[in-house]
Amino acid sequence: MSDDDMDMMYDDEDYEDNQDDEEEGNEGVAIENEYYNSKGLIEDDLDTAIEGYERVVDMDTNKGEWGFKALKKLVKLYFKKGNNKKVLQKFKQFMDCSKTAVTSNYAEKGLNAILDRISTGKDLQLTEDLYAIAIQALLEQKNERIWFRTSLKLGKLLFDHESYVKLAKILNELHRSCQNDKGEDDQKKGSQLVDIYALEIQLYTATKNNKKLKELYHKALDIKSAIPHPRIMGVIRECGGKMHMSEREWEKAHTDFFEAFKNYDEAGSPRRIQCLKYLVLANMLMLSEINPFDSTEAKPYKNDPEIQAMTSLVAAYERNDIRLFEKILKDNSKTILEDPFIRDYIDDLLRNIRVQVLLRLLAPYTAIRIDFVSNELNITPVQVEDLMVGLILDNKIRGRLDQVNQLLELETSKSAMQRKYTALDRWAGQLNTLQTSIVNRVA
Repeated sequence: MSDDDMDMMYDDEDYEDNQDDEEEGNEGVAIENEYYNSKGLIEDDLDTAIEGYERVVDMDTNKGEWGFKALKKLVKLYFKKGNNKKVLQKFKQFMDCSKTAVTSNYAEKGLNAILDRISTGKDLQLTEDLYAIAIQALLEQKNERIWFRTSLKLGKLLFDHESYVKLAKILNELHRSCQNDKGEDDQKKGSQLVDIYALEIQLYTATKNNKKLKELYHKALDIKSAIPHPRIMGVIRECGGKMHMSEREWEKAHTDFFEAFKNYDEAGSPRRIQCLKYLVLANMLMLSEINPFDSTEAKPYKNDPEIQAMTSLVAAYERNDIRLFEKILKDNSKTILEDPFIRDYIDDLLRNIRVQVLLRLLAPYTAIRIDFVSNELNITPVQVEDLMVGLILDNKIRGRLDQVNQLLELETSKSAMQRKYTALDRWAGQLNTLQTSIVNRVA
């Protein structure tokens, strides 16, 4: 074969390659045009837009990026139309396409966009079905990183919907993925373990399983192989604070709520405001003389509209102004009492402030009428008696409650001394009797 013939042959091959590239390029342009034409029809003609996206999927035979994008749109549009059967069908195609069409990060971003959109609906079963498809597909793809994040995301969704039995199952699967050959938590996977612990701690807090909560709380704080996200540490510390509150360990609760507040604040989480309320609550219950808003971290929020009521409450509490305290609670019931956790401890707060006012009332008296105290504290005589009995049992006052005459008689220093001498005289008499008995036996 001559050199000219060889050159002509190579020229023909180059021409065919260029022609193939040009055809592929034209096909890519056609798919792209179809995609954007469909996008422009979404607002005016949803059905025609869906038909266009379906054509994009059919045209993209290589399951490339345009097919991936079109499937993502189709899942959302069928959801908008309420066609759940099609939503599931297209989502399966989407997960299959995501294996090769785009990068792992881009696929995860698309997956999260779909799950977040579907999660806004009221059909929890549909959302769970989509998560099940996604998790199974990710397992088959051996994409452990996205599988873990997606499973964790499902766990958080189930927690928000109070589906605690299903959540426990997800947590077990997540735990297994972080265990070593001995079946123990692999400390090398510290970051994932902290995420799991945080969700599990929320579960035990909600179900009031304090035994499990305490065990897990300490395990979470003991992890040293990872630096958790501030939001995650905020969750752990907040739940720890609630645990200590239930055990009436006010000072420990105060410490945890303060740490939770700082972490939420660092993460920019709106949860910081609610946690600051819990901090103020614990501060009052521990009878601290330090204003919680004196700290550098809390001071900027002192005049926040949601915190303003708690600020006023602290001021009334510090002055032992029971009527103002109750008025603030009544006027700001939505801001303060809407939270069931705070509501659970309002009685303890009221009891604290009533005790302080009662002790101040009793100071100048040797006897005081129950109805007078009832009027001063703005509570029933029965509640007053309960407070008085508590003070007597706690040795905060010495006295005798006369329920017949509705009177509290208090011991003065003189009567206390007399009682001391009477007791000594009785003791001396008993010793004398014992001595006589011994002498008679010896004789």
